[in-house]
Amino acid sequence: MNEASGDSKWTRRQFLAKGCAAALAAVFGLPAASACAPALQTPTQRPFASTPTSSAALREAMHYRRLEDGRVHCQICFRECVVAPEQLGFCRNRKNVDGTYYSLVYGLPCALQLDPIEKEPVFHMLPGSRILGVGTAACNSRCKFCQNWEMSQHTLWETLNYRATPADVVERALALGCDAVSFTYNEPTVFYEYAYDIAIAAKSQGLRVICHTNGTMLAAPLLQLLEQLDAITVDLKAFTSEFYRRVCTLELEPVLATLKRVAQSGVHLEIVNLVIPTLNDNPDDIRNMCQWIVEHLGTEVPLHFTRFFPAYKLQHLPATPIETLENAVAIADQAGLQYVYLGNVPGHKRNSTYCPKCGERLLFRLHFTVLENNLADGKCRFCGHPIAGIWGG
Repeated sequence: MNEASGDSKWTRRQFLAKGCAAALAAVFGLPAASACAPALQTPTQRPFASTPTSSAALREAMHYRRLEDGRVHCQICFRECVVAPEQLGFCRNRKNVDGTYYSLVYGLPCALQLDPIEKEPVFHMLPGSRILGVGTAACNSRCKFCQNWEMSQHTLWETLNYRATPADVVERALALGCDAVSFTYNEPTVFYEYAYDIAIAAKSQGLRVICHTNGTMLAAPLLQLLEQLDAITVDLKAFTSEFYRRVCTLELEPVLATLKRVAQSGVHLEIVNLVIPTLNDNPDDIRNMCQWIVEHLGTEVPLHFTRFFPAYKLQHLPATPIETLENAVAIADQAGLQYVYLGNVPGHKRNSTYCPKCGERLLFRLHFTVLENNLADGKCRFCGHPIAGIWGG
């Protein structure tokens, strides 16, 4: 639908977009005219659509190598795209310009949002604290169930984007009283350079750094980013290669490799499994997944089974039955995992954290809100058992 002319009327979509932009510009203290890039319709109207010459936001991509005939080999994620001159990688956020690979989304987030840390979800780090979530357009997957598809399944040219340097993001996080910044909403791999520079700036100002990822980074960029992270939440979307390929256009093995590397790094790890009826809710697969986690990652890794609601291309499926989630939790308990949660069911008992030794409730949560904290110096207040996580400032 085209914009109306003459009387300057807006479509409903344009009204909502412009209204949200103005509201967020006010929240982040930015002039309305410069807070957001306009929602342009064609790539030719976007920054870096042609050969970039001069721009304060210009950022050469990290982790790639030049090939013959001006091609480049991207080495950020498992796809390892080989990109010809003037072409984009699979994620559509990087472009080969005359043999040099550029990030197109550096400094152009389309999401800057204040959230509770529990929303990530990160349940074993600074409970009740606030984070500034950062995300951009596009993704390196095509998950049919994506709840953030308006961002992740659209390009830079189809989203409303803020202009915010890494220093701007950190300044806003501090001004809003946040304890951490988090790379989330879409896959951080596709804005790796921006995330990496934000992480460095955040750490220099005493902020914690979190990343919520699908786990498909290659080893070198992952290990480099982990050096700047305090916590990482990895989506383990299923435990079959068939699901990953058919529903997500991804591969399972790179995710398992990522989980092992994170566990070896010492960075705090939490895992999310969105349970989708008929697609990844087979009890045997869930049992195999839990046993793999225990064997390769240990028993103290928090595991979140999250309720699916119809979204994007899977709106024909029902919401996950509570009983299915409770059965998954029981399987994980039986496998020996000590911290197993049930998400997207506000008020459920398994929103909360319990001591694996004495069974007392340590963190009483109502969805994302912490109502009671019975931890003392990272230990159970009742029996003194140490609880895995990051509990200090």
